Amino acid sequence: MARKEEYAYILDILPPEHVVLRESTVIRRGFPRNETYVQAIGEQYFTLLELTVKPGVEVQILERVYIGPGVRDKIDKIVRRLKYSDLTEEAKSNLEKVLVEIIKKQEKRFVEFFNKAGPITLKLHSLELLKGIGKKTLWLILEERKKRPFESFEDIRKRVGIDPEKLILDRILRELQGGEKYYLFVGGPYSAALV
Repeated sequence: MARKEEYAYILDILPPEHVVLRESTVIRRGFPRNETYVQAIGEQYFTLLELTVKPGVEVQILERVYIGPGVRDKIDKIVRRLKYSDLTEEAKSNLEKVLVEIIKKQEKRFVEFFNKAGPITLKLHSLELLKGIGKKTLWLILEERKKRPFESFEDIRKRVGIDPEKLILDRILRELQGGEKYYLFVGGPYSAALV
C-alpha cells in the first residue's frame, strides 16, 4: 500500500529550463510550459516530490501546502516522485531548514520513537542506526526508558546526554540520499511509483 502525503513543504520553484518533461521515452529540458513546477518534501514520510501549482496561484519557498485528496488550494497535481539527486541546489540547501522545522513540530512522534524503538536483528537495534549511538548509549537509553518514558527532546538530552534532534536530522538526510539498508523515517528507497 502506497504511503500518501497530505502536506508538503516547498523546497524550490523551478525555472522553465530545469523542468524535465517526458514524451514517451524522450526527455526534454526547457520545454515551454504554462505551469509552475516546484520541488517539495512531504512532512510525514519525507517523500521528495515534483508538483505543479494551480494557475494564477503563488507559492513561497519553505511554504507548507496541502497535497492530499480532495480540493487543494494551491497545488494542482503531483507530477512525480524525485530522488535526492533530482533536487536542485536550491532545494538541497533548503532541505535541512525544512527538516529541522518538521522535527520540531513533530517532537512527540520522534520522542515516541526513542520510547518504542526495538531491535531490527539479534545484533542490531534500530536506535543504533542513529549516527553516534553505540552499544553503551543504546543501553543507557533502554535503561532510562524502562524507568519512565521520555517526555521531550530536552528530557532525552538531560537523561542520556545526546542531541536527539541532530541525530534524527542526520538519519533522515542519509535516508533521503539513498543507499541505506534500513529506513526508519523516510518511506523507503526511491521507487518509480507515484505517491
